Amino acid sequence: MNLNSNILITLLITLATGTFLHAQQPDWQKNYLMVPAQPGDNVLQLLSRYGLADFDCNLSHFCKINSLTEKSKLKPESSYKLPVCIAAYNGKSIRTTLGIEDWKTAKRIETYNKFAQQEGLRPESFIDNKKLWVPFHELNCPDAAEKEPASKPIASTKTSAPIVGLHGEEALSKGSRNFAIFGKAYANTPLIDRRLKGRVFYLISGHGGPDVGAQGKRAGNTLCEDEYAYDVTLRLLRLLLSHGATAYMIVRDPNDGIRDDSYLKCDKDEEVWGGLEIPLDQKTRLLQRTDLINTFTEKHLKAGVTDQTVIEIHVDSRSQTTKTDVFFYFRPESEASKEVALKLHRTFLEKYQRLRGQRGYNGTVSSRSLLTLKETTAPKAVYIELANIQNDWDQQRLVLKNNRQAVANWLFQGLLK
Repeated sequence: MNLNSNILITLLITLATGTFLHAQQPDWQKNYLMVPAQPGDNVLQLLSRYGLADFDCNLSHFCKINSLTEKSKLKPESSYKLPVCIAAYNGKSIRTTLGIEDWKTAKRIETYNKFAQQEGLRPESFIDNKKLWVPFHELNCPDAAEKEPASKPIASTKTSAPIVGLHGEEALSKGSRNFAIFGKAYANTPLIDRRLKGRVFYLISGHGGPDVGAQGKRAGNTLCEDEYAYDVTLRLLRLLLSHGATAYMIVRDPNDGIRDDSYLKCDKDEEVWGGLEIPLDQKTRLLQRTDLINTFTEKHLKAGVTDQTVIEIHVDSRSQTTKTDVFFYFRPESEASKEVALKLHRTFLEKYQRLRGQRGYNGTVSSRSLLTLKETTAPKAVYIELANIQNDWDQQRLVLKNNRQAVANWLFQGLLK
């Protein structure tokens, strides 16, 4: 075969390959959705608004198609290409429109379009205007497939909701950054950064359901431990999610989000993750929570996630004359748990030194063989007591919303170190 023949064959192969590659990249995959940035938006906040921030490939692709970096500041009212392509819907099905076979992928794309319409991001459905929004991650990211649900839920006298797999609260937000658990005023939770990506937190607010915990009296009102522990824990959860953590709120109230009231109404309608009814017996109640956490811990460990922390928050009860500062217990003989407790303690010590002047800070760190600390298998576990619910001075840490938020902020900053 002569040289000219070789060149001709090579040219034909190249042309054929080029045609094939072109066939693999339909024109609609280059037709990106253009959206304006809002004042104060960064890259993650814009992606979060459109339910796209949970996948790294969306972030990297957004930066690529807009010639930006993750830390770039967006110009208000300027339009940017989102990692969402617009395909002309054929009126038959999503699979035939996109030339895909997987039914689950098609259903997730359908769900995304419904989410976009419900959130007011698009005025019409794709069926009406024949414009199907296709998130980049659905067809280009290997980790976009649905996760398998966790193993069977713990036995309960009440039918439980499905327990979600490895996404924590993210799975419950259905792709948006609106978390119903925080209540209407705080539901929107922007993704500020990803400093906590790859870290998993299991948050337990003490007592709940049939057990309201310790009680105090103030200005004719009853203060219930479980309500104030729950509010501080919710505020901490929101901070963790804002910075990219995977987090599970184990005890959950169906109608009490973050509350700014001074006196939080006592009730007994709390549940455990998955809609499980909280047992009356204390040991059964605690084992229900630890068994659930251990189920998630094992799945995360199998997925290669080793940085997992259990945080349990309570309010102490002593004589009315006793003032207590926030103090911490760690898992006996666990250096990893001790290190977390010490970092939290140092953070509070630093904050008190700045704000409290001569009063100082008398919170302590010690090991204790509490059931949650002993029975959970996550690498780290810390048990926190916030104040003396009987003491008038300590009660201010609970009844003032700004103080509850400050406690959550300081806990977050300690965990961030």
